[in-house]
Amino acid sequence: MAEHSERDGRERAVMVGVERPGQHGSLADRLEELTLLADTAGCDTVAVVTQSRDRPDPKTYIGKGKVEEVKEVLAAHDGELVIFDTDLSPAQARNLEQALGRSVMDRTQLILAIFARRASTRLARWEVELAQLQYELPRFKRMWTHLSRIDGGGIDSRGPGETQLEVDRRRARERIHLIQERLREAERQKEVASRQRQQVFTVALVGYTNVGKSTLMNALTGAEVLIEDRLFATLDATTRRLEIDGEELLLTDTVGFIRDLPHTLVASFHATLAEVLDADLLLHVADVTSPELGEQIEAVKAVLKEIGAEQRPTLMVFNKADALPPGLSAARIAERHGGGVVVSAHTREGLEELMERLLAALREQHHELVLEIPYSDARTTAYLEANAKVLEREFSERGVRLKALVSPADAGRLSRYVTEAEG
Repeated sequence: MAEHSERDGRERAVMVGVERPGQHGSLADRLEELTLLADTAGCDTVAVVTQSRDRPDPKTYIGKGKVEEVKEVLAAHDGELVIFDTDLSPAQARNLEQALGRSVMDRTQLILAIFARRASTRLARWEVELAQLQYELPRFKRMWTHLSRIDGGGIDSRGPGETQLEVDRRRARERIHLIQERLREAERQKEVASRQRQQVFTVALVGYTNVGKSTLMNALTGAEVLIEDRLFATLDATTRRLEIDGEELLLTDTVGFIRDLPHTLVASFHATLAEVLDADLLLHVADVTSPELGEQIEAVKAVLKEIGAEQRPTLMVFNKADALPPGLSAARIAERHGGGVVVSAHTREGLEELMERLLAALREQHHELVLEIPYSDARTTAYLEANAKVLEREFSERGVRLKALVSPADAGRLSRYVTEAEG
């Protein structure tokens, strides 16, 4: 086993899970998810250690006795890394590394590491770096205590290590400020692009990670979005055009969510998640086969609330219907969770109904107007031709008579030309 790890560069990790009151999901499900996260990050799980406790130990989270057990498990399985299914304070992480003699990573660090590996665009890389810096800044002391010990000073002494610590903190804060400025500029540019395409009905796919959003995107649009059976396969937002019955929509595949998604990551990814806030409709894609379906739906809703998108019009899409075991009804499962459209992106089952629902949503949010525009106002006519869906056009002595689907914003601006209105 050790030879396998050395050959492919994957680290051998021991998982530590703690059952505590008020946690989301069962410990078994959380550890299964943690193992998948570790696999995505390039780690092989060689052992799992569990514990139940009412409150964390302030020094090591798991207490002295359990630390010794983890140490024995590391030795028995030649473990190189310990991953906790919880967040650790800087002091707890430092104490654990000193006691275990191995690197220790908490759940947030693991997710940040995955995002760092997956980020492919400049915007995503900035967002991940910002989240990492903000998370690691309070932990810088842990990184530099070894220098104080080498120099003979105590942890709180002012030696070379402490001087380097101060320099690193200053540089980190400067870098955080620079990235925040870059992200603000990126958001401004996105706002301009959003205004330019506001006449096109936009749909954002949201959902728990690995529920098949990218597969559904490909099935609907014929796009070639990356598909992997791994958590967070999609990190950068991808937008493609979709035409249904002559109507054009923009479909955006966004980063998958996960329970207890780190707040620093949600805040840092504001520019990417702006696609969700700007969408006319959210497709909340869920894995109908998941035993944790309810928990996953609630986790997605929690993130949507955190970014201010909980009130956006939303259509539930229950995916992977083809993978349900015999005897189980996808439709009944969907009804137990509020109902929606049942599909299989893999077999294309249910996609026709989904597209009908998308078309209905588009037409509900756009007004069908008949406008009469004088020939002298050629600019307005050109604007409509470019930004609205023109259904009919007639030419009379007074001007151009257009029947068109327009956005609510344009309906207000063009009210003086309206002769008939529907919807």
